[in-house]
Amino acid sequence: MKWTLGGIALAESGSWPARGADSRPSSLVSPGCRGTKVKVARLYVGVPQAHYPNPDIDFQAEIRAYEDRFRAMSKELADIDWSVHATLSKAEDIAACKDRLLEADGILLVHVTLHTMGIIRGILELKRPTMIFSPPYAGHEWYELAQIRRQPLGAQMDCILSTDYQGLAAAVRPFRAMHHLREARILNLTTRGFEAYAKQVKARFGAEIRKVPLERVLALYESIRDADARAETDWWIENAEKVVEPKRDEIAASCRLALAFEKLLDEEDATALTVDCYGTMWRKIPAYPCIGFTRLNDMGLGGICQSDLPCAIMHVLYQGLSGRPGFVCNPTFDFASNTAILIHCLGTRKMDGPAGPAHPYELRSVMERREGVVPQVRMSAGRRVTAGILDDASITLRYFTGLIADAPHTERGCRSQIAVRLDGRAEKLWRNWASGIHRVACYEDVTRELEWFCRFKGIELLNEAV
Repeated sequence: MKWTLGGIALAESGSWPARGADSRPSSLVSPGCRGTKVKVARLYVGVPQAHYPNPDIDFQAEIRAYEDRFRAMSKELADIDWSVHATLSKAEDIAACKDRLLEADGILLVHVTLHTMGIIRGILELKRPTMIFSPPYAGHEWYELAQIRRQPLGAQMDCILSTDYQGLAAAVRPFRAMHHLREARILNLTTRGFEAYAKQVKARFGAEIRKVPLERVLALYESIRDADARAETDWWIENAEKVVEPKRDEIAASCRLALAFEKLLDEEDATALTVDCYGTMWRKIPAYPCIGFTRLNDMGLGGICQSDLPCAIMHVLYQGLSGRPGFVCNPTFDFASNTAILIHCLGTRKMDGPAGPAHPYELRSVMERREGVVPQVRMSAGRRVTAGILDDASITLRYFTGLIADAPHTERGCRSQIAVRLDGRAEKLWRNWASGIHRVACYEDVTRELEWFCRFKGIELLNEAV
């Protein structure tokens, strides 16, 4: 799975034409992160003149070849601060960079030759998240590492044994996800209490969840210039395949609210917003928030339905692991076709990230309530997806994977839908279902990345469909 930063580049904030999310410049470091770059230590571990993989191997030439590979992946790694960049040939070399290693989000250890187990052990004793990239013939250390991985010393370590050098970029994804979660600021527009959950999330991941007063959102809504609201409304109407139920004034109100959401996140230096739209905020906010949520997701931020805070955390996690947003959804099951049909009011146009292609959409009313405006997005059949959720205690991450067999366009259920043919059994998924009705689905199978993340954070990873 190739991952890029989705075209997000550093940019000065300022004014811009209000046209969806497509022409909006961004100051995001990478999708889902406004703050600092991810600090990763890049360590080459090897011994000159080692007799394996070959007594005549040119150790420095090997390192230069790796440097070329990293340069070729510079776009995928643009949000990485290589806070340590060193070559270690004996365990004593660790001392010179130990303090900086302890400050890094993670350590990427590139295994070059045999006779390095003492160095690797010294790195693992620092108890920092460590990914080891070791291609065939690098050495026999893989044998001891397989055993260490099952021991306390290896609790913060995992390995990629591969000739696919794209694994060098994949290896930093769990570090990126942990960094994103630590810097995340999630805003929650609700009058419900969530302090206990917010405290738990702060302690577990570092993410901050703040309550937003309704008065603040209403003031921002009124502050949006009429010209910007009109331009935004025109954009959503002109780019829709069809406008079915909503009237222009409903679309205009939703677009004005969407611009207010963006302004709110900018002012709060936040990356995600969730609204208690079917609860304490229903009929209190001036429009349905669905266009605003789709727009934030398209921009590399986050718009999450129904004040679902576990979904917000999962959304941030996906952005860190894959650069892609999530589709908040709930299922209906079809045992006959072994599918889970994942449905929700709104879909995300840019499921491949901010610089990816945009899916087509229609502007519809909310199905159940026959009012409001929602982008009914037609996602792509043939794409693999991963759907998951962290339980309320954040000690188990429940997930399943599958292939999108169809994107149903039906007048039953919520507007945006994907029928996922499961890797596993639909009946098993139904029997195992827990932790709320919602899941968050993202494109591609990110099971491997979830495994790394959960290992480093001490979280149980549970496939619900097997």
